[in-house]
Amino acid sequence: MSHNTPKRLANFCAGPAAMPTDVLARAQAELLDWEGRGLSVMEVSHRSAEYVAITKKAEEKLRRLMNVPDNYKVLFLQGGASLQFSAIPLNLLNGETADYLVTGTWSKKAVKEAERYAKLGLGEVNQVASGADSKFTDVPSQSAWQLSDNAAYFHYCANETIHGLQIFEPPKVDAPIVVDMSSCILSQPIDVTKFAMIYAGAQKNIGPAGLTIVIIREDLFGKVSEWCPMLLNYEHQAEKESMSNTPATYSWYLAGLVFDWLEEQGGVEAIAKINAQKAKLLYDTIDNSSFYHNPVAKEYRSIMNVPFTLKDSSLDKLFLEESEKAGLLNLKGHREVGGMRASIYNAVPLEWVEQLVDFMKKFEQTHG
Repeated sequence: MSHNTPKRLANFCAGPAAMPTDVLARAQAELLDWEGRGLSVMEVSHRSAEYVAITKKAEEKLRRLMNVPDNYKVLFLQGGASLQFSAIPLNLLNGETADYLVTGTWSKKAVKEAERYAKLGLGEVNQVASGADSKFTDVPSQSAWQLSDNAAYFHYCANETIHGLQIFEPPKVDAPIVVDMSSCILSQPIDVTKFAMIYAGAQKNIGPAGLTIVIIREDLFGKVSEWCPMLLNYEHQAEKESMSNTPATYSWYLAGLVFDWLEEQGGVEAIAKINAQKAKLLYDTIDNSSFYHNPVAKEYRSIMNVPFTLKDSSLDKLFLEESEKAGLLNLKGHREVGGMRASIYNAVPLEWVEQLVDFMKKFEQTHG
């Protein structure tokens, strides 16, 4: 990169999150004149052959990065992952019962939205278990789950961004598994075939807000409610190749650049090793200190979102002021949890986590 590149500070925002500097630099270079055509990619018709080529390449790269089988459709949709809380029951409930595991804020919102459709007579919603008693710092033992017989699907959130709780392996259930992977997609290898549907908002590991990825097995089609809006109908969107209406064209283009970048890093396997290194460094710093604390059960600690509290919460304001002066941005914890939170997604380099850890140690020495 050129010496004129503005200084990038360490950004630990939970989302919209840090994007790879190389991707932003490339997008900047292409902004006014994309591929020598004299216009920006965001000014191109989504129906043009040139833009359709971008979308095809982006899908091919994502399929390659995640090893997505041919019997799954990959959709690039709008509305954020939260819109999928509605789309899922409208597409899949079909008069049956759906099981929901609640392990934090996002799975709680998902079940609440599904229950609205149950009240309208689209089917039943069964909350199999909730981690609320542990303040979402642990996952209830599966032996205590109240699973339905022949559920239409089983829904859970793989990584709860706010509480910093991650379920690393899909639960062993008989129903088709639908998973929200908004904040952990592409962070480590997964076996797509263990899931009937994976969905994720883009603004953490994929690109800017405005895009939502849905990876859905084709045998889930054909159950859609007559009340389902056309734009939320997965089968319809698959037939229209995610272009039933004008898609989030610039976000889709940027997602493709991020997929390029991820391949350049060595793919998901390579980035997973760096992610593990970053998380270990940060958790070790917290655990080896009496000044910092992370409440999440160790087997469920997220490698993407690391919440932590200070021994004396009256120091929170000072910690945030001084960390920002040190070039460490967006460390304030979510209001539901308090304290601090460092989101260390794929685009956050190890160097930034090292800077954070150095700051934390110095802050403890001064104020501990």
